[in-house]
Amino acid sequence: MASSNVTNKTDPHSLNSRVFIGNLNTLLVTKADVEAIFSKYGKIVGCSIHKGYAFVQFSNERNARAAVAGEDGRMIVGQVL
Repeated sequence: MASSNVTNKTDPHSLNSRVFIGNLNTLLVTKADVEAIFSKYGKIVGCSIHKGYAFVQFSNERNARAAVAGEDGRMIVGQVL
């Protein structure tokens, strides 16, 4: 099941469980691709794709921190995140 497109909640707890993904080739990488890459870190409750970047909203901060640690510097379609 696809996650929501909502990642901009103003709840302070939500802010700590949101991951910014920069330098993303959004011409080639889809929302489904981003969810597939990041879902191994925990439950994704929201994912939004924008031109050149994305946000992934996890259900908790621990999952978000693990995702940042695990994916920072990863190369996707020739670009380093």
